[in-house]
Amino acid sequence: MLISFTFVNMKILCFGLAAEIIGQREYIISDEQPSTVEALRGHLLEQFPQFREYHPFMLAVNQVYALAEQQLSSNDEIAIIPPVSGG
Repeated sequence: MLISFTFVNMKILCFGLAAEIIGQREYIISDEQPSTVEALRGHLLEQFPQFREYHPFMLAVNQVYALAEQQLSSNDEIAIIPPVSGG
């Protein structure tokens, strides 16, 4: 009996300060993938503690600002929105 598994990576786009913290413009999660925006935020805070200085930071899913309870799927376009300041 042949058993096959499909592994799908979750790709997160990083801009500005987020790219500096992560060290690249794309971050790939290939192990356990967060199922909600809040779970993803927690994953990012755990992997990159520097984000704690900018918490809460915004995440966009499919080019729309996402709420914490929003469900994620591996084919979503996810982006970390860096903090914005100005006057």
